[in-house]
Amino acid sequence: MPHFSQVCQILRTTLGLGRMPLTEDTQLLGSLPELDSMAVANLILALEQQFGIEVRDDEISARHFATVGSLAGFVESKLA
Repeated sequence: MPHFSQVCQILRTTLGLGRMPLTEDTQLLGSLPELDSMAVANLILALEQQFGIEVRDDEISARHFATVGSLAGFVESKLA
């Protein structure tokens, strides 16, 4: 995934994770207390600004926020 490292950096910055190691299998929703509903909204906004994409309300799904890999895959699909 060409944009994986950018997605990781946005996660670290938006959620205040510092240098926490992130892999494609790193669990997000339900595993990171920093990822509450407000953080999801801020994360979506940051992704939209960074990648020039638009995430519609009907596209917001827990499956996209399950892991770092699923989130990066969602971004890649929006860029395709």
